[in-house]
Amino acid sequence: MLYSYGLLIYRWKWKIITLWIIILLLSLPAGPMLMSELSNGFGRVDTEAQQGLDILDDQLGFTQSSVLLVLQDDDMQYTDEAFRSEIERISTVLTSDIDVVTGVLTPYNSGDLNMVSEDGRTMYAVVSMDIDIDSAMDMVPDIKSNVSSDVLNVWVTGGIPIFYDMNVYSEKDLQRAEMVAFPVILLVLIIVFGSLIAAGLPLIMGIISVVVTAALVFLLTQATDISVFVLNIATFLGLGVSVDYSLLFVNRFREEIKNRDVPDAIGVTFSTAGQSILFSAVTSILGLSGLLFFDFMVLRSVGIGGVTVMILSLLLAMTLLPAIIGALGERVNSVRIIRTGNFTEGFWIKLASSVMKRPLIVIVTLTTFLVFLGTPYLGVKLGVPWAGILPEKAESRQGFDILEKELGPGETAPIMLVYTTPSSPLSEQNLAEIYETTDKLSKDSRVERVESVVSLVPGMTKDQYVQMYQNIDAIQDPKVLGMLDVMTSDNATYIRVVPRHEIMANESRDLVTMIRSTGVVQGDMTLHVTGGTADLIDAIDAIYGSFPMVILYVLVTIYIALFLLFRSVLLPIKAVLMNGMSIFASYGALVLIFQQGYFQDVLGFTALGYIDAILPVMLFCIIFGLSMDYEVFLLSRVKEIYDKTGDNTYSVAQGLERTGRIITSAALVMVLVCASFAMADIVIVKMFGVGLGLAIIIDVTLVRAILVPALMRVMGRLNWWAPKFVRDFGKN
Repeated sequence: MLYSYGLLIYRWKWKIITLWIIILLLSLPAGPMLMSELSNGFGRVDTEAQQGLDILDDQLGFTQSSVLLVLQDDDMQYTDEAFRSEIERISTVLTSDIDVVTGVLTPYNSGDLNMVSEDGRTMYAVVSMDIDIDSAMDMVPDIKSNVSSDVLNVWVTGGIPIFYDMNVYSEKDLQRAEMVAFPVILLVLIIVFGSLIAAGLPLIMGIISVVVTAALVFLLTQATDISVFVLNIATFLGLGVSVDYSLLFVNRFREEIKNRDVPDAIGVTFSTAGQSILFSAVTSILGLSGLLFFDFMVLRSVGIGGVTVMILSLLLAMTLLPAIIGALGERVNSVRIIRTGNFTEGFWIKLASSVMKRPLIVIVTLTTFLVFLGTPYLGVKLGVPWAGILPEKAESRQGFDILEKELGPGETAPIMLVYTTPSSPLSEQNLAEIYETTDKLSKDSRVERVESVVSLVPGMTKDQYVQMYQNIDAIQDPKVLGMLDVMTSDNATYIRVVPRHEIMANESRDLVTMIRSTGVVQGDMTLHVTGGTADLIDAIDAIYGSFPMVILYVLVTIYIALFLLFRSVLLPIKAVLMNGMSIFASYGALVLIFQQGYFQDVLGFTALGYIDAILPVMLFCIIFGLSMDYEVFLLSRVKEIYDKTGDNTYSVAQGLERTGRIITSAALVMVLVCASFAMADIVIVKMFGVGLGLAIIIDVTLVRAILVPALMRVMGRLNWWAPKFVRDFGKN
């Protein structure tokens, strides 16, 4: 069937080439427009922390669209008139020149001295905006331009500016990766093929894949939210996979054209390499589609973008590439740059034969090593991206670091206990609950301070607060009245807990867990614990609550795909286990590098002390699909030889000999693309590049070239075993 399809592609080659030229030209304008359409952040999920934020927004007037201004001077203190005048000037400029700015909260108009450092030289202000978060992201450049000062040092930071800078540096990382990757990949392809034409074809497919994928993602943004990080992933996959598929197809065609005419060579290439590409793409699509099960926008976006680019890469490999090859014919070998004998001739068969002489020793040794390499992952600490993933030169990170240093790590990441009630938060029983909770938390060694409606007047007892709030009209203190107006509504209030530790510290996490486990003891209030640490906990719980189902889905569907390809019961199980070992080993290496800090100077980053929570999930789905490419490339050739000879050992050795060079070249291209992303400024992108690159290196060298032949030697004829009715079903 694929042979006939190949002849059809050859017959329609010029129409296919023309169609793809039109698609490419239509796609070009979408690229520059895409960045503005992508969503920021990591998406909204209906967790307790998010519900608490919604209550703060809807019932207590806490806008989620705000930014922080960090203001500092080496000589003046905030009490100096020049310092105060400059703050007032900046506040006036913001509220008058930017319509969406509703107010600027400072220590001067709030009386909150916790907004000022101990030495008085650093303070922060809160700029509130009456717009949604995505619109607020667009306002960051305007805010930056309006707060420039000749008197004070000013940094714009907070969640919105941090994500804005992530977008800026993500785009820079992508441009740098493309500039590095394309020429290096072309050089590798020239070395592999020797011919500029043959080497250029895979790179052309990669470029077309990246451009058209950008246009498709642009169209998808009109229907759903797509994360900005999908650009990096889609570019990586589009470039790497398109080159991989093209390498396999071009290499097989060059073999066949030696003894056949062009149409016949195209047909045979489709029936062999084409089948491998088809099933490789299916396994990659299945792996990436596992990300669609998650509620998080960033994971779902990578799944959508990844599946899109994989389908597009498959279409290119099955239509445009063979059409161009059909038009070129034997000229695919023209414009020879260097003479490329098979430098590895005989190497792979010698390696396979050597491995298969002592298969048990190889299996035990390598399995032990891979498990040992993965063991650091057992001590993984998961976190979520924040200011620390940005380069130190990023303004939002600089401001955030100054705030943490001068005012304490908990000042910008408080734990918020948000209470709602059908009655009044100031009823006697509800006040008793708030008072006792405030008192308990203020005595906790993990807490810097606690702010609530029963902490406004130092030294007052619970009964005195109850008495005071029973007659609010009699309160004379304007500060108490102002804070009461901020901290309560008819049916809601909050307790603000400032921890002593940073947002991802174990102490902060334990504190949130303790508060939630205690709950509401008395009164008729409902508690929602929110804030940065609570959001972190909820995000990780939500992600890893879905992860087991995703793992099961990926394993089962990929097993079925491989079963249909190889008509073997055991080979797909072996393939799944080998992939699992590659992933586990790469997980362990990531913990050593990015959590524990090994090689951080070489890679140019500062260890975060944690692994981004979405990374293991993303890598699992991507690696499981991509690693199957090499498994399918190898075993398809092994099966082709085995069907002719019936000799398991011979077919394994010959299969590795005939695919080892092309698999290694394809993997090298992937690793080079990964390396270009490992140069990124954003640590999460660097993590992805390093993690995926390590997984590919481990998979191609230790697993695919050594462990797989050893296992296939031990399994013997069991490699190809299946019940008769299964074999008959497969043939039909």
